[in-house]
Amino acid sequence: MPVPAETGFNPQNPLIVQSDRSLLLEVHNPWFEAARTAISPFAELEKSPEHIHTYRITPLSLWNAAAAGLSAEAMIGALVSFAKYPVPQNVLTDMRELASRWGRVRLRRLGEILALESEDNALLKELARHKQVAPYLKPEAATGAYRINEGARGVLKQALTAAGWPVEDLAGYVTGTPLQIELRLDRFTVRDYQSEAAESFYVSGTERGGSGVIVLPCGAGKTIVGLTSMAKVGQSTLILTTSRTSIHQWQRELLEKTSLTPGEVVEYRGDTQQLGPVTLATYQMLTHRPDKTEDFPHLALFKAHNWGLIIYDEVHMLPAPVFRITAEVQARRRLGLTATLIREDGREEDVFSLIGPKKYDVPWRDLEGRGWIAQAVCSEVRCRLPREARMSYAVATNREKFRIAAENPVKLSLTEKILTLHPQAPTLVIGQYLDQLKIIADELKAPLITGKTVQAERDRLYQQFRTGELRLLVLSKVGNFALDLPDAQVLVQVSGTFGSRQEEAQRLGRVLRPKSDGQVAHFYTLVTRETEEESFAHHRQLFLAEQGYSYRILDEEEL
Repeated sequence: MPVPAETGFNPQNPLIVQSDRSLLLEVHNPWFEAARTAISPFAELEKSPEHIHTYRITPLSLWNAAAAGLSAEAMIGALVSFAKYPVPQNVLTDMRELASRWGRVRLRRLGEILALESEDNALLKELARHKQVAPYLKPEAATGAYRINEGARGVLKQALTAAGWPVEDLAGYVTGTPLQIELRLDRFTVRDYQSEAAESFYVSGTERGGSGVIVLPCGAGKTIVGLTSMAKVGQSTLILTTSRTSIHQWQRELLEKTSLTPGEVVEYRGDTQQLGPVTLATYQMLTHRPDKTEDFPHLALFKAHNWGLIIYDEVHMLPAPVFRITAEVQARRRLGLTATLIREDGREEDVFSLIGPKKYDVPWRDLEGRGWIAQAVCSEVRCRLPREARMSYAVATNREKFRIAAENPVKLSLTEKILTLHPQAPTLVIGQYLDQLKIIADELKAPLITGKTVQAERDRLYQQFRTGELRLLVLSKVGNFALDLPDAQVLVQVSGTFGSRQEEAQRLGRVLRPKSDGQVAHFYTLVTRETEEESFAHHRQLFLAEQGYSYRILDEEEL
């Protein structure tokens, strides 16, 4: 075991803790994996080059860890146990003080009023003078707390988080329309971590339950967590997700694995606007508006029924208008499901404030080790840019450079070579640019699914892939989310959205469902050497590196 660096230098330890709350972790140290597992619940990975990974401890990372039940002393203990040098005193102090802010300020019901309270009266007085917080607070002389208007519950939580004082919301929830939901456990088994995740959200119906985010790898059964949570709550439910394909998957799971009937599970569409005890809608539908000068008419869905639970599938994808309306429905129970809390727009604090803090998280490698998701081999294949394209690349703008590199024609022959390496494996080819994908699909004689492919045709092709009638599909970015293709074993990524970490994680997730024969999944990403695409590829891989995945770097000749 590593020796804590409390008083001196312990060279066998892998971690250097710096006074700016950055952490340097030695990749080749024997204790690397143990240290990575210990610090990842409360530190965010920033860089992952070959030899030293850089993490940073942030207020939000500490608050999420504290909300999930990790104490400041447990976090500090992880640092001290693996540190090569004594942990700087200011870091220890900062961690104790920042982590302790979670729960110091609370929203509660005091009789008939919604109130902000704290045992620290001076802190309340200070917050009442904060320019972002003050507009939402009204003194309540009888109790020393501050009265809050019901409609300000969400925006106040945002303001308090921005001010550095995250509020624990213990104000409870309205009771939605009752809906009895029984899980059909004769047809499936709820895995232990799925049950734990649902219970961490519900917390046996106490005031500490009812809002928060569950983080599980793609393929680990987040939908089952949703169904289990619905059964615990037992009230009408609104489910929001990324696509109609995802809606159909939720419908299949609900009807197969619960006591709900087809008439109780309804898809909300703009032409019918039908509601049911369980209603499903897409984010795209909610944010559609015929006239761009008007408000979003379908956001009325949030208040059109007495929902007892709102489920936000792929919560990291919430569009801004959905954040806005979510701030207004804080009296409803809210469950976020995602594989990663990373948002490329930097709005992680809004997820924390408006959906709820992270309630449950399992490292991807833990579930892989237990056989609940497939073992995956990640390979980055670097290829040359043909001579005729080099001059075009040299004089292009930065954005044009990325597209030239992404659409490198050499990637077609590399894709064909990869297919010969896995001749019988169900394979997905996925990319960003439609012109590139059309060429690949034509050359490979494979169906292409894009945003313009009608839903019935998508469903038909997905079903043919599930049954084995099709062994190869080419997908645009519509394939990033919620594809129920459990047999997919190989994914070739020919291009992506710049440096998107969440997209990289979601795409790997397409092949992570456990295989019946225990075969290894393969994730290939094709990158043009000596171009902008290399640096973007490195950033894309950050989240997966945090989860313990490493990429084999191969030259095109080494395939």
